[in-house]
Amino acid sequence: MVTKTGTALWGGRFEAAPDELLRRFGDSLPFDLRLGAADVRGSIAYATALHAAGVIDATECDALVAGLEAVGGELEAGTFASEPGDEDVHTLVERLLTERVGPVAGKLHTGRSRNDQVATDLRLHLLGEIEAVGPALAALQQAMVEKAESHRSIVMPGYTHQQTAQPVLFSHWMLSHVWKLLRDGDRLTELTARVEVCPLGSGALAGTPYPIDRDALAGALGFASATENSIDAVEDRDFVAEFLAWAALLQTHLSGLAETLIVWSSEAYGFVELSEAYATGSSLMPQKRNPDALELVRGKTGRMIGHATAFLCTLKGLPAGYNKDLQEDKEPLFDAIDTLKLELPLLTGLIRSLRVRAAHMAAARNDAMLATDLADYLVGKGVPFREAHAAVGGAVRRAEREGVPLNRLALDRFQSVHPGFEADLYDVFDPHRSIAARAAKGGTSPDAVRDQIAAAKARLHEQSEQLAVRKAAGKEKDE
Repeated sequence: MVTKTGTALWGGRFEAAPDELLRRFGDSLPFDLRLGAADVRGSIAYATALHAAGVIDATECDALVAGLEAVGGELEAGTFASEPGDEDVHTLVERLLTERVGPVAGKLHTGRSRNDQVATDLRLHLLGEIEAVGPALAALQQAMVEKAESHRSIVMPGYTHQQTAQPVLFSHWMLSHVWKLLRDGDRLTELTARVEVCPLGSGALAGTPYPIDRDALAGALGFASATENSIDAVEDRDFVAEFLAWAALLQTHLSGLAETLIVWSSEAYGFVELSEAYATGSSLMPQKRNPDALELVRGKTGRMIGHATAFLCTLKGLPAGYNKDLQEDKEPLFDAIDTLKLELPLLTGLIRSLRVRAAHMAAARNDAMLATDLADYLVGKGVPFREAHAAVGGAVRRAEREGVPLNRLALDRFQSVHPGFEADLYDVFDPHRSIAARAAKGGTSPDAVRDQIAAAKARLHEQSEQLAVRKAAGKEKDE
């Protein structure tokens, strides 16, 4: 260690200290300090592995472990003091350890590089955060299923192209978002398996010359396996890119939900009403109830997509091995995690307290929404669908010309368009009948929605079981 570079871990071949601007530009402690617990945990496991490999003796190992545990306590309590030479969390931990146990701290880095160290820390940290994000996502899914189940029979206009299309159940619409989030839950489970690979013991890029049992080291840290290639191990940030892409897609789904609720909570629709706990007022207009929470969900989507895009650009074209560019992995990852950990519980509370206004939904329905049912009426009389579609289109046009609702168009006017229309055509203009007819799997009929709710609950239970098993397995390995 060279005094010219302070506590830096790399200064042996340098005669001069780095320029102050370079230090400020390159130091990562302000944002990678949150990796402190993971760094201590990885270092304890690595000290034990060094002892098992015969690199350090039992006394040295015990001193390192005890010292690291004390450092971990300082970091958790926030009682440590950083110094200008603490360029990153690894430097900080080693300095604090040296102050506690003396020169033996210098043996901890034997065969280890900050390259495999930070890759391990980041994976450990992300696994811990996934344990928080997963249940938060499940809680939102559960709230949405419960909202659908408690409002199963409310009929509302369905929309395509923001135009009224066909009647659907509100519960059917709510479940359409549940299925998106369930897929997000599946993807989170899948990507977690690719995070659970341990790079520690890969060194800077060539592997370690010491007989460290990397599989045992991986198991001690709760990983499922050790990496297979040391170069790939230190440069691999696929797991960061994948999590950011996952977060961007999840955020896109949340934004779609938020956008619809923003529109539906407006006076123009009035389909839903936000609880005052999840709305804000205007500094000028006393009557306002603004959907700021939902607007922020929608607004943060650009940033979340930007994180995924920006990091892929960082990875593009990097030469083999570790490059300092990879320091750019942490800030977007941490921001995405922080956003989701705050946003998911917020949306859960908003959905649970959301008031559904059935009367406003009923008032927004119109008989033209049953035009497809009218075409199906003709199909039932043997008319080819394309012919039936054209005939109903003609009837709609005739009703518009006469300025009457479609269900008030006289029978002779219908028959002038197509002879297949008979007096019973008016039975078609019943939205409940229309909804009940769509009983095929995935449809909007009450029975189909009931089946959807049961299926969604089963998927939620399955995902919760997977989370519980993974968490229990991690704790068992830790013990």
